[in-house]
Amino acid sequence: MLTLRNLVKVYPGPVAALRGVDLEIPRGMFGLLGPNGAGKSTLMKILAGLLEPTSGEVTLEGMDLVRHPEQLRPHLGYLPQEFGFYPYLSGQDMLLYLLRLKGVSAPQGLPTLCAELLERVNLTFAAKRKVKEYSGGMRQRLGIAQALAGNPKLIIVDEPTAGLDPEERLRFYRLLAEVASERTVLLSTHIVEDVAMLCPRFAVIRAGRVVAITSPTEAKAAIQGTLFEGSVPPAQMAAFQQAHRITQAVLFEGRNRVRIHAPSGAVPAGFEHVPPTLEDAYHLLMRDVPAESPAPAALEVAR
Repeated sequence: MLTLRNLVKVYPGPVAALRGVDLEIPRGMFGLLGPNGAGKSTLMKILAGLLEPTSGEVTLEGMDLVRHPEQLRPHLGYLPQEFGFYPYLSGQDMLLYLLRLKGVSAPQGLPTLCAELLERVNLTFAAKRKVKEYSGGMRQRLGIAQALAGNPKLIIVDEPTAGLDPEERLRFYRLLAEVASERTVLLSTHIVEDVAMLCPRFAVIRAGRVVAITSPTEAKAAIQGTLFEGSVPPAQMAAFQQAHRITQAVLFEGRNRVRIHAPSGAVPAGFEHVPPTLEDAYHLLMRDVPAESPAPAALEVAR
């Protein structure tokens, strides 16, 4: 169990990136969903030992990771949002280099471990190919290979599917689901589909605060029967937005296909009931929670 208690991070300015985060994250896949700038990457860096929190507690199976961050390193796998590879190294040479940097040991030697990891992430066929020739999805799979080294208890992945095409994203989903069956995997993303596909439970974060802890099923059930969809001419869209709570709007055949939240059931002519999606629930939550909230005590001290 990974436990966070009243975690605060204040940058000079002062800017409060985290405003008292409380979470209990069990074994398996857990999502952290929020818009860009919500504090997700700051939280990931604190958990990975790259940043010190201003205040608060982080424990992993009884280990105090704030006071003794060195205790985490043998148990951590980390795939940051921007992962730097040497483009002219082969995939296997890049992975070997990363394993040595991490201080990983293996009874049968690092080359054997490297081959096993590449096979696990389905990159054996490209082991001798230069990393610069890898697709985005192949680079992410190579990143997961190094994160798996040492059989970590906790794996942190930060925005792992950004920039991947649909086919590569599906491959990566399957790999992450397999990895999470054996350990705690914390997935940070602003992509609702990532959470819907992978996470039995997730937290929504905005402006440095956790505003909900739920599951995809629970989030959709909470708005069941309240979503309607219809077409709106582009010329009427501005006025329509003022009168209704829109959760999604896409242009289709020159007209706006719009989904609205209407608990009363009073909807414009032509709008029909539709089942809710996790994206509907997420957008409603983002609209209902203020972007700004009172500063935590640590921020007042920092002034």
